Amino acid sequence: MPKLRQDLKDRSVSFLGWLLIQFIGRTGRFTVKGFDRVREMIGRRQGFIFIIWHGRTMLPVFYCRNMGIQAIISLSRDGEIQSRIFRRFGFAVIRGSSGRGGMKAALTAIKCLQGGGILALTPDGPKGPANQVQDGTIFMARKAGVPIIPVGVGISRRKLMPTWDSYALPKPFCKCGLIFGEPLMLPSEADGIQLKEMLKDVLDNIEREAQALVGEEC
Repeated sequence: MPKLRQDLKDRSVSFLGWLLIQFIGRTGRFTVKGFDRVREMIGRRQGFIFIIWHGRTMLPVFYCRNMGIQAIISLSRDGEIQSRIFRRFGFAVIRGSSGRGGMKAALTAIKCLQGGGILALTPDGPKGPANQVQDGTIFMARKAGVPIIPVGVGISRRKLMPTWDSYALPKPFCKCGLIFGEPLMLPSEADGIQLKEMLKDVLDNIEREAQALVGEEC
């Protein structure tokens, strides 16, 4: 019985989360740059990885709905709710994280990428530190031999939640800026530390550009 109650709770919370994202997404006024190159890569069946800071995922999830994108989500209880929300938006979910099931999830994702699939990652997730790139993104991009597309998110009216990632909750009818950056192939001669710094700089810069699209600074 406790398991059934937990399942019902997860269903209810995930449904409410889905409704919230739908409402915010459908009332938001989007300005989007760079998505044409994404369409071209999909048309060529070119596998690639989207990277977005963990605290800025809501608008990309809505905008990229029903594209069959793969997302790696942790095996935690919060991850279960998040998985249900992502599936409602047409994402294919791979469960696992650095703490549990990470290697199996990474290998599944690499196989998907090599077959022309799309993977969405939060390089600072699932637990941070915030805005610091972890090893998983670099490992998967290199093993699969695919480019990385950084995604910048700007929001005109938002509430920063008191979470480790300062999760940005957009307010209804806000202006939404999304920038899909140039595809990046990781240079083979660079070491892990250099690549982490490079990707962090790229994501920080593109987020500032996206925030400028809606007329505000980060």
